[in-house]
Amino acid sequence: MIQSKKQKPQSDEEVVKKLCMVNGVSYEKIAHEGINISSLEIFFSGFPRMVGLSFFPRLCHLTIVGQNIKQIEGLECCPLLCELWVVECHLTKISGLENCLQLEKLYLYDNKITEINNLEMQINLQVLWLNNNCITEIQELTMLAHLPNLRELALQDHTSTPNPVCLLCNYATHVLYHMPGLQYLDTYEVSGTKVKEVAEATVMKKMMYYNMRVRTAHRDLAEIKLSLTEKKKILLQIPEESIRTINYTLKNLERDLSNVQVGRKKSTCTKDDGPPHRVEGLTDRDDQTTDLNLDPNMEQKILNKMDALRERLAVWTKRTDEIEALHEKEVAQVENSMDYTVQFLLMGLESVGNIRLEEGCSTDSWFTLCCDLLLSRFSHSDYKAHGITGIKTNRVIRIQNSALRLRFEEKLHALIMGDESGIVAQNYRRRLEYLFYVPDPEKNSEKEEILDVLEGGFKTAKQYEALGREGAIPLSNSLSVIDQPRVEYSLLKAGKGGHRQIIISKVYVGNSMPIQEGEPVDRNRYPTVFSVYPHSGLECSLRQRQWFMFDNELVLPEYVVFFEYIFYKCNTLQILGLKKVYDTSSNDIILDKDVLNMEPVSKPQPRLLNLSDKILLQVAQANVLSQITILNLHGNRLNKLKDISRLMALRHLTISFNDFTRLDDIGHMLNLEFLDASYNRLETLEGLRGLGKLKQLDVRWNMLTKAREDSAVLREHTPVLLKLDSRHNPWKRPDSVRMTILGRLPTLTHLDDVLVTDEETVEADQLAAESQINQACVLAHSRTNSERPRSLSLLSTAQLLCLLTQETWSLILNLDSQRISKVTNLNNLVNLRWASFNDNDISEVEGLDSCQKLEELSFNNNSISTLSGLSKLHCLNKLSLDGNQLSSLDASVLEQLPNLSFLSVENNYISSLHGIQRVRSLLELYIGNNQISTSRDIYYLKGLSNLIILDLYGNPLVERLENYRIYVVFHLSSLKALDGVAVEGNECKDAKDMFEGRLTVDMVAEKLGLSNPTDLPYLNLQSCSIRRVDLTPAELFCNLRSVNLNHNNLTSFSGLIYLPNVKHLCLNYNQIESILPKRKTRAHLTNRQILHNKVRSSGYGQQGQSKGNRDPGPIGSLEPLMGSLEVLHLSHNGISNMANLQLSRLTNLKALFLQGNEITQVEGLEGLHQLRELVLDKNRIKTFAENSFIAQTVLLELHLTENRIRELNHLDPLIELRKLFLGTNKLQVFFNIKYSNHPSTAVLTVGASLNQSQDEP
Repeated sequence: MIQSKKQKPQSDEEVVKKLCMVNGVSYEKIAHEGINISSLEIFFSGFPRMVGLSFFPRLCHLTIVGQNIKQIEGLECCPLLCELWVVECHLTKISGLENCLQLEKLYLYDNKITEINNLEMQINLQVLWLNNNCITEIQELTMLAHLPNLRELALQDHTSTPNPVCLLCNYATHVLYHMPGLQYLDTYEVSGTKVKEVAEATVMKKMMYYNMRVRTAHRDLAEIKLSLTEKKKILLQIPEESIRTINYTLKNLERDLSNVQVGRKKSTCTKDDGPPHRVEGLTDRDDQTTDLNLDPNMEQKILNKMDALRERLAVWTKRTDEIEALHEKEVAQVENSMDYTVQFLLMGLESVGNIRLEEGCSTDSWFTLCCDLLLSRFSHSDYKAHGITGIKTNRVIRIQNSALRLRFEEKLHALIMGDESGIVAQNYRRRLEYLFYVPDPEKNSEKEEILDVLEGGFKTAKQYEALGREGAIPLSNSLSVIDQPRVEYSLLKAGKGGHRQIIISKVYVGNSMPIQEGEPVDRNRYPTVFSVYPHSGLECSLRQRQWFMFDNELVLPEYVVFFEYIFYKCNTLQILGLKKVYDTSSNDIILDKDVLNMEPVSKPQPRLLNLSDKILLQVAQANVLSQITILNLHGNRLNKLKDISRLMALRHLTISFNDFTRLDDIGHMLNLEFLDASYNRLETLEGLRGLGKLKQLDVRWNMLTKAREDSAVLREHTPVLLKLDSRHNPWKRPDSVRMTILGRLPTLTHLDDVLVTDEETVEADQLAAESQINQACVLAHSRTNSERPRSLSLLSTAQLLCLLTQETWSLILNLDSQRISKVTNLNNLVNLRWASFNDNDISEVEGLDSCQKLEELSFNNNSISTLSGLSKLHCLNKLSLDGNQLSSLDASVLEQLPNLSFLSVENNYISSLHGIQRVRSLLELYIGNNQISTSRDIYYLKGLSNLIILDLYGNPLVERLENYRIYVVFHLSSLKALDGVAVEGNECKDAKDMFEGRLTVDMVAEKLGLSNPTDLPYLNLQSCSIRRVDLTPAELFCNLRSVNLNHNNLTSFSGLIYLPNVKHLCLNYNQIESILPKRKTRAHLTNRQILHNKVRSSGYGQQGQSKGNRDPGPIGSLEPLMGSLEVLHLSHNGISNMANLQLSRLTNLKALFLQGNEITQVEGLEGLHQLRELVLDKNRIKTFAENSFIAQTVLLELHLTENRIRELNHLDPLIELRKLFLGTNKLQVFFNIKYSNHPSTAVLTVGASLNQSQDEP
């Protein structure tokens, strides 16, 4: 009884009395004294609920410490409250502050708060302490970005347990980015600009990285969709060809039927008048018409055959519909898969890397384990009734959610530490299971539920109960148990199973107990267990058991598996694929032939060579042109209808199966009511004019692409058009074609053989009205925000702000998907900063000259062909023009955009990067899927020192350029990512090893500013650190005569040997060892050297002689090189062995300069029979060998100054020598050199001031 009294809750009156007592306020006088109280405080006990505060309307400070309070309440009458302390209590959420708009300081530490919410109205809040709570998700911190005056935030300190969110990576960065005005974070000062700049830069890099990844995912999707389109084209080949053949035959039969009917009407007249007049070239036509008229049952036969052909046409049309349906389904599946990928990436961005969803592949052990686990939990017998024989795993995603894993581990650790018996610690691993979870099949938010689980974990038992489900998390170790309800639901709704997603979770089932089938799952009924499982009364199989987990913190999602069921019997095209198409098509083709061979069989008719009056009369079976009302010119390969407009009475014209690309000749035909122009090559309807009575138009199976322009032509020139068939054309944006046409042709009753409804007409009219930019349109799609929200979103600023806010006018404009064709009426938007015009029909950038404050502009998926119109937007930093008609980058426009940091022009027709070099501020360039094909374009990017992301994927350059990736990495050293893949450190090293010092055509163009090297006579590239030469193709340098590569790092002539017409070559101050590089055996090559050999570098891979392996045989056996070379400079190269140079291969050489080397022996000149001048000054020559000058019979000058020569011998072969320079040598006496073989027996005496008596050092 005493204990009951102690537990009896206090009344509100008792609580208020306690509050008054501890604050020195008389309870009896509270009504009068309370209004003057501005501060209250209560510590440790006595205040279990926040009551009685209405007596203190002027309360400014309230301090509550150590109470049993579970929620903030009772502050509705305290609007002046500016400081609130509710600490060391039991709060689980933030609430009850809606009326405290003056609140500046809020202390809520040491509670059990899990979420940050209900603070949107606290715009004056400056201090917020939430230390030692239970906030786990980093996304919760973004809620604080709405507090503009927040200066101090505490989520952890050194004296208490931090919030779990503080243990996540990038926690501080995330906070500082979203709250740039913060001065103190967790008691540390963060007001310095460097701290904020680092946080800003880190987040910006992450956003750039994830934006790149998302764009790559979209690009991959586009490629897959393209391959699916190609597959569809293959499947449609036979049906479309059959449809074409049948339609062609039908048109022939329609013409024959018309001829039969006309012929009967004229039969009486022709009996009296004799045989008709025959026109030259139409004899066969006349005979066939006569044959048709002879058979009295011909008309019925024709009608019967036409009916049979229409039945075959229906069969093939159905087949094409099936193929289209299959294609749409496959596209929907890959789009769904891509959407998951994008959502996974966005989740990683928004969590600042704390959620990472990793795509698995067959080489990952965990991928294989998941596949094996799913397969082992599949039982064929459970699915036999549904015709399912197996499963196929398509994707496995590993979930790495730091917050959820931390929560799971902390919960499990708490259970272990809280068990004094130690049983849990000993056995907890046995209670860990990997179980399956699938979303509720009757809900339409399967994807949203999966994403929610991946981001925030499973819902609590109460949340599931609130959704009308069992009050626990349903899990199972059996695929059939957990997924069979979804299979049955899918089969009931859609007739087939389809693709599936299932979550594999690590679960601590703990103490578990069985419950009876149908018994409600309620935690209050089982307070001592962690989970329950249904028991049917029979022996419950451990392999097929369903668990209901009560504690969501003990369920950790670790994998998402995408799989599909394999069906035994399925008549759908999806399962049988191409085999079914071809098998059934072969049978149908046989049936088609049977029908086509039915009587009457039309004979091939001669094509009309011209449309003279006689031919027209004969074809129409008329006497005068004014009588022609029906004309069938089908199947004649006509491309013009000259003077057809003179047939003023013509009402029905058929020109199908011809070669028309335009209809310019069909104009001002005032009585024309029907026109069939199907199966031509029409690219536009421009040219149709003055068809005031046209009611039916057939333009199927043509090449029309622009629905807006063509429907505008019809609106102007066919005012009473009732039926239009525009199917089977390659329309741009086919999804919007119907509404576009209906919006411009209000008279239509049938479009594409489908009745136009009133609802469609109203919708089309509304869309057409909204396609014009006017004041109402601008008001509806604009916003006034002055700053981009601090949000980790990849949307453009215009899209993001229009999504988040509802205020209108002037700073933000989002006109995406409004069917706009022209940008107008924006002259007054002088403060416009962010604008988006994606997915419209705009062909020209115009009307933005007054919007000079624009920072972001997007024109994706329009028809823009030039950058003109952007020159005045000097503040622009982001520009996107994906999916347009651009063919070049206008340098004159780009140089007017000094602040541009982001440019995206993917999916255009750009053939060169010329012009991009003007955008020095560029950080990101997306130019994939264009027509860039030459490596020289990379040089336009070399001046962009800030460029860190480049995407060239889908350009011809990527496939054509050998070693493309490391080539680009070498030339653009600032790159961090290329084509959606991060640049690794080893790639930079490989690129440097392969391309550093490599002289190429592109380098010549860059250094000399030449676009065409064929006119280059002289090449001077001194001191350029050149190591290799690769001037291929050599034909480009056909006029090159002189090359100067002094002061470089060449070790051989490399690719110079292939230059055909070089006469003068200067290679002084290099490191030349040989004409050709020495070749190592493959066994001694490093991986990097093997990589070098793969490069198509001229001269590599050639066979040369090494020092130790010189062939003593005749040098003439080596192939001569550089036949045009006459003068060679090789001074100061450190040459010590002339034989290794292989100079004898330069057979036309006339002057050789080798001064300043380390030569000790003159050798290797055997092949230089034309040599006139040899310079060997400043070497280490002491003497000459017998064969040193054996081939130099025409040598005129020999320079040997500053050597170590002691005696002159073996100079007899120099019979033509005229000049000999021997200064500064070791000669002891003067010599007389006598040329006994010279014809004139002349004697040349060479004297010099020689070092007669110096000893060798």
